[in-house]
Amino acid sequence: MRKAVDPIAQFMQEHDEMLLKLSSLNKYGRQLAEDGYSDSAFEHVLSAVEFLRQEVRVHNKSEEEALFPVLERYVEGPTKLMRQDHKKLAKEFRRLERAVEEVRRSSLNGKSVAHLSDITRSIVQLFVNHIHKENHILFPLVQKFLTKDALREVARRML
Repeated sequence: MRKAVDPIAQFMQEHDEMLLKLSSLNKYGRQLAEDGYSDSAFEHVLSAVEFLRQEVRVHNKSEEEALFPVLERYVEGPTKLMRQDHKKLAKEFRRLERAVEEVRRSSLNGKSVAHLSDITRSIVQLFVNHIHKENHILFPLVQKFLTKDALREVARRML
């Protein structure tokens, strides 16, 4: 069970963990492009993809079900944009998973490896931009508008 004392601090910590995995995904996706397929690089990509599959789904659901409804009592525009980002990220993540499966089926196919590398670069950029928007625009807005009681409600909704 997740412990949400300060929900914004928790979201930001989860973002930090995601950024580490995204850095790994970027590094090994680039390595696949530059050096060609290797089991080691592909395993690192798989590890990052699995982490993102597990953690991002839970994280985004928590934002959408715990944070956004409380924030929307005060302001709606930013949450609408974040929900759109979440949908776009989910769509791009499905493309990434398909590219991973392509490489899994045919690791010797240079086109599938290059395609996977291109998608990793693209999705890393989308995720990093999204996290930046939340950390530097959305969360300061939350801290400005939400009372301590509202933040405690967000924390309760996250449990």
